[in-house]
Amino acid sequence: MFYTTIHTIHLLAAFIYGGFLFVDILFLTKMQKSLGGEKGAECREAIMVHVRKVVPYALFTVVGTGIIMFPHIFGKVGEDGMTNMQMVLLFKAFLGLWLGLRGFMQKVFKINPWLFKSHYFPFTLVVTIIILSQIMWVV
Repeated sequence: MFYTTIHTIHLLAAFIYGGFLFVDILFLTKMQKSLGGEKGAECREAIMVHVRKVVPYALFTVVGTGIIMFPHIFGKVGEDGMTNMQMVLLFKAFLGLWLGLRGFMQKVFKINPWLFKSHYFPFTLVVTIIILSQIMWVV
């Protein structure tokens, strides 16, 4: 029951974080361009004020619950070494931790990334993590 609860929280938080990235890339940037200049920036900032109160904590929740679930899913390394599933899970965990560390540095220490200032790269990582989470059970 504990694992199921943590997994459900993990998925809901991932939907919030990934959903924001999806909406930002497909809609908010287009809205800002359509409205133009100062008005577009003002409208985007009006939305982002509320986003900043929720989305970073959703990311922290995804990473935290992922860390809790990791040992349960990873299991023991056999005598032959890691299985393909364990290697994919390890790569997926690395990408998730990188996203979490990046978000933590931005939210807590106000350190903006030098590279990848848009949300395209984090969105790509989220999509990659989702794909890896599905294929890791069949490799």
